[in-house]
Amino acid sequence: MSIHDLVAEEQPENFEFTAENEAEIIKIIAKYPEGRQASAVMPLLDLAQRQHDNWIPMKAIEVIAEKLGMAKIRVLEVASFYTMFNLKPVGKYFLQLCGTTPCMLRGSDDLSRCIKDKLGITSGQITPDGKFSLLEVECLGACVNAPIIQVNDDFYEDLDYDSTEALIDALSNDMPPPVGSVIKRSGSQAETGATSLSDILGSKSAKPSKKPDAKSKKTAASSAKISGV
Repeated sequence: MSIHDLVAEEQPENFEFTAENEAEIIKIIAKYPEGRQASAVMPLLDLAQRQHDNWIPMKAIEVIAEKLGMAKIRVLEVASFYTMFNLKPVGKYFLQLCGTTPCMLRGSDDLSRCIKDKLGITSGQITPDGKFSLLEVECLGACVNAPIIQVNDDFYEDLDYDSTEALIDALSNDMPPPVGSVIKRSGSQAETGATSLSDILGSKSAKPSKKPDAKSKKTAASSAKISGV
């Protein structure tokens, strides 16, 4: 995929950070030593994206480059490398479907099929009404609860075809369901419920303590003599 495929054809004529974000930028840049301001490029890209309907126009790339003393191409390289940054408009509900091995083994293909059946889109596409867009991404870091879909900033885990269909229906009605595991797992515990060593520890504590042997008695007596007891 070339950079031209990633960048929107229609671009705004200008871009300016809001006063609130300008104040935030000062705080962000202050975290880095003098001469290392370029390290702030990712948080500034994130600010620009959140301000601009979840995508970053080229004018924002230029503004960020100027603020950080970077070449525009360097900022664009970062923005185009990470799938967390969008260089063209995405849907109101931006679906990021994990396609890495754990999710594939747990059925991410069924999720992709459901999205295609319900919305008629595949990775890199947006629905005609602009409400949904889809991107297949690499590991989202929730492998234990695979397969998952990230919707904007939220994770929906332990999905299958039916629960993905229910998720899409809820989002279509602008009623996002509770985030996390759709099968109500707590954290990443086993599907069968919480497991721990409590039973094992409990059984050990229930056992009668061993009677002190002759050596232990002798040691205790010596200790008492030394301490003057």
